[in-house]
Amino acid sequence: MNTYHNLTVDETIEKLGGDTKNGLTATEAKKRLSRDGKNKLAEKKKKGILRKFLEHFNDFMVIILLAAAAISFATSIMQGEADITEPIIILAIVILNALLGVIQENRAEKSLESLKKLSSPHAAVIRDGKETIINADEVVVGDLIKLTAGDLVPADCRLIKTNNLTVDESSLTGESMLTEKDADIVLDLLTPLGDRKNMVMSSTSVTSGKALAVAVKTGMDTEVGHIASMLIDNEPPQTPLQKKLSDTGKILGTAALVICGIIFIIGILQHLPPFDMFMTSVSLAVAAIPEGLPAIVTIMLALGVMRMSNHNAIVRNLPSVETLGSASVICSDKTGTLTENKMTVTSIYSKDKNLTVQLAALCCDSNGKNPTENAILNFAQSNGLNKTDIDKKYPRIAEIPFDSIRKRMTTLHRSPNGFQTIIKGAPEFVLPFATHINNGQKNIPLTQASRKKILIENSKMTEKGLRVIAVAYRNDNAKSGSPTERNMVFAGLIGLFDPPRKEAADSVTICKKAGIHPVMITGDHAGTAFSIAEQIGITNDRSTVITGQELDRITDTELKEQVKKYNVFARVSPEHKVRIVKAFQANGEITAMTGDGVNDAPALKIADIGCSMGISGTDVAKSASDMILTDDNFATIVYAVHEGRGIFANIKKAVQFLLSSNIGEILTVFSGLLLSGAPPLSAIQLLWVNLVTDSLPAIALGLDPCENDIMEKPPRSPKKSIFANGLWSSIIIEGMMIGALALLAYSIGINIFGTCEKGSTMAFAVLSISQLVHAFNMRSEKSVIRAGLFKNPYLVGSLIAGLLLEVSVIMLPQLSKIFNVAPLNFLEWIIVGAISILPLIIVELQKLFSQILKR
Repeated sequence: MNTYHNLTVDETIEKLGGDTKNGLTATEAKKRLSRDGKNKLAEKKKKGILRKFLEHFNDFMVIILLAAAAISFATSIMQGEADITEPIIILAIVILNALLGVIQENRAEKSLESLKKLSSPHAAVIRDGKETIINADEVVVGDLIKLTAGDLVPADCRLIKTNNLTVDESSLTGESMLTEKDADIVLDLLTPLGDRKNMVMSSTSVTSGKALAVAVKTGMDTEVGHIASMLIDNEPPQTPLQKKLSDTGKILGTAALVICGIIFIIGILQHLPPFDMFMTSVSLAVAAIPEGLPAIVTIMLALGVMRMSNHNAIVRNLPSVETLGSASVICSDKTGTLTENKMTVTSIYSKDKNLTVQLAALCCDSNGKNPTENAILNFAQSNGLNKTDIDKKYPRIAEIPFDSIRKRMTTLHRSPNGFQTIIKGAPEFVLPFATHINNGQKNIPLTQASRKKILIENSKMTEKGLRVIAVAYRNDNAKSGSPTERNMVFAGLIGLFDPPRKEAADSVTICKKAGIHPVMITGDHAGTAFSIAEQIGITNDRSTVITGQELDRITDTELKEQVKKYNVFARVSPEHKVRIVKAFQANGEITAMTGDGVNDAPALKIADIGCSMGISGTDVAKSASDMILTDDNFATIVYAVHEGRGIFANIKKAVQFLLSSNIGEILTVFSGLLLSGAPPLSAIQLLWVNLVTDSLPAIALGLDPCENDIMEKPPRSPKKSIFANGLWSSIIIEGMMIGALALLAYSIGINIFGTCEKGSTMAFAVLSISQLVHAFNMRSEKSVIRAGLFKNPYLVGSLIAGLLLEVSVIMLPQLSKIFNVAPLNFLEWIIVGAISILPLIIVELQKLFSQILKR
C-alpha cells in the first residue's frame, strides 16, 4: 500500500514524478487521466434502455393483460379462427405506453445529469507553471493543488506548504474538532488517519488558511473511495410529493381493482362472455390505475429545474423545488446579492491618504477574487501605487487570513528598517488594537477625542451606505518578526460604495406582494445596511434593524418572539445566521437563506432552502446548499420561488387531469354495464383512450406557463396536502361529468342512430376527445379563455395530435375494423364534437359562478 504521510515533501514529489514549482504539463496530466480515469467515486450502474423498457412490463395488471391476450390468441387458434388482431393491438398499445415512459424517463434523467455537472466542484491546479481552474474530476495524481478557505479537497493530498491551515475532516473521520495541518512534519508509517497532519483527504473541507499540496490518490483509491461501496447502491429518496402521490395511487389502484372486479362479476351475472368481461375488466384496471403519478412528478420536476438552470438557479435536489413554492421568508446577504458587488473607493479619512492606501494595498491579495480588495488595489493603481512594485519593496512573509469571526486580515512584511505589521478590517475590530495615530508627520498617542472623531467619521460613511475599512500598522526594528496585533498605529478609514442592483427593488416589491418577508443579513455596519435596505424598499424604519451585538444579548426564546419585526440583521456572524433561521422556523416560516463562505454551511444546511453563491461562493457552501445562484443575484431567488410555485401548480393540474380522467373511464364502463347490460367500451378501446389522453396532455400541463398572478398569492403551506382546498371534490365531480358525457354519446348512438356499434363508437370518441378538451380547464382556476386558451403550445399540440389519432382510428377502414368501431358521418361527428366541448363550457360556467359568489 502506497503511503505518503511518512515521506518528506521531496520524497513524495520524486515518487509521484511531479514538480513543486511548475506542476505537471498538460500533456502529462492528460496521460494520467487516461491511465487512472476520472477523479470521482463510482456510481451505481445506470439502467440500460432495454431494462427500463422491460420494467414497464413489470406491473402486475400489465402482466395479467398480456397473459389474457396470449390466452385469447391461443383460444382463437384452438377454435380454428386464428384471430390475432386483438392480442397484437393490445401488445402494440402496451409497447407504445412503455416507449413513451422510457422517453420521458430518459429526458428527466438527462436533465438531472446536466444539473449535476453544472454544480460539480472545481479545483485550482498548477500546470505548465500556471494556475488554472479545472473540474475536480479532472485532477490527477501528481497535480499541484492550491487550497484556500472554503475549498473542498478534491483528492487525497500530501501538503507541501501550509499557512494557518485548518481542515474539517468530520465527513471522513467523524471527529467534529477542526484539524490543524503542518506540511513540514513527517509521521510514522502507522499514524492513524485522523492524526495525519501533513495530509488532507478528499471530501474534507478547508476552514481557514492556505496551502499548496500534491495529489497522491484520486477517485476510488482515496480514503473516501474505500468506503464508497456503501454509497453505490443507495437509491435517491422520493420527494414528499412523490411519496404522497405514490400512496394515493396505491389507494386508488386498490379501489379501481375492486370496481373492476365488481364489473366482471356483474358481467358474469348478466351472462356476458366471461373471457370478454375479463379482458375488459383488466384493460380498465390498466387504464385507470394511476401507477404513473410519481413518475409524472419526477418528469415535471426535472423539466422545471432545467428551466430554472437556464435562469441562473441550479437546484441540487428535487425536494427543494417543492419547498421553494412555500418560501415565506428570504434571508439574503447584502453584498453581491442585493448589491452589484462592484466596489469603488469613494472616501478616505486620513491625515496621510497615500500611506493609508499603500498599507491597505499591501494587506490585499492580488488574486482578483475579493471585490473589496480589487477596489482598493484599483484605487492604489490610479494613485500611482503599483501592487507588484510595493510588494517587492515590502515583501509579505506571513499573514493571518481574514475570517468572519476576526473580521480583519493581518500581514507581516519585511521593510527596509525591519518588519511592518498591517491590519485591515472592520473599524470596531481594528481600532481596539490601536494605541497611536499617524497625524501626517509622525505617530502620536491616540486620545479619546481622536477615537471619538474616528467613530463619527465612520458613522458618516456608513450613513451614506459605504462599507468602511480601517487600516492600522506598526514598525519593528527587530531582526525577525511575526504578526503582532498590539500597540498599532491607526492610519485611516477607507469608504467603499457598492450600488444596489437595479432589479433588487422590483424583486423586493414582488416578495412583499407574494406574502414573502424579505430580510437583509450582512456583516456590514448597521448604518451601511440600513441605507441600502432603504434604497431597495426592504425597510424605511431604523427600528427594524438589529445588530449581532444586540442578538448576543437576547435569548433564543426572545429572538423567536421578536424576529418577525426585524428586516435587517447587521454585523452578524455565521453563528447568528443559524439562530436567525431557527427563530423564523420556530414561527412556522419556510426560510430561504443565502451564504457564500465556509462558515455559512451550517445555516445553509438547516435552512429550508439553502442558496449558495455561484460566483463568490466556496465549494463548502455550495455542497451544503439546496440551490446555487450562478449570478449571485437576489432576483434569481425570487424567480426560483416564482418557478417553484409554478411547478407545484402544474403538478397539481396534471394530477387533477389524470385522476378525473381515470374516474371518468371507470364510471363510463361501470354505469354503462349497469344501465345497458353490456360494457360501452372494449378492452382495446380503453387502452387506446389511456394512451391518447393520459400521457401527452399531462406532460403538456407540466410545461404550462405560470399564471400572471402566481406571485400575488400567499405562500402555500407545506403541511397542506396537494388535495387540499376541495381538489378531491373537483376531481370526483369532473370525473362524473366526463363519464356522464360519454354515456350520453353512447345513449344517442343506440337510441337515435340505432346500433350498439354506433353508440360504442360515439362513447369512445367522446371519452377521448372530451378529456383532451378538459385538459385546457386545468390551466387556470380562473376562466381559461381569459387566461389564454392557446397560450400553451404543447397543450394545443397534444389536442391536435390526439384528434388526428382518434379520427384516424374511427375513419380509416383498416383501423376501424381493428378497434371494432363504425365510421361516423358528418352529423354524428357534429354531435360528438358538441358533447366533447361541453367540459370546457360547463367548467367555465362553474368558474364564473364561483367568482360571483366570492364577490
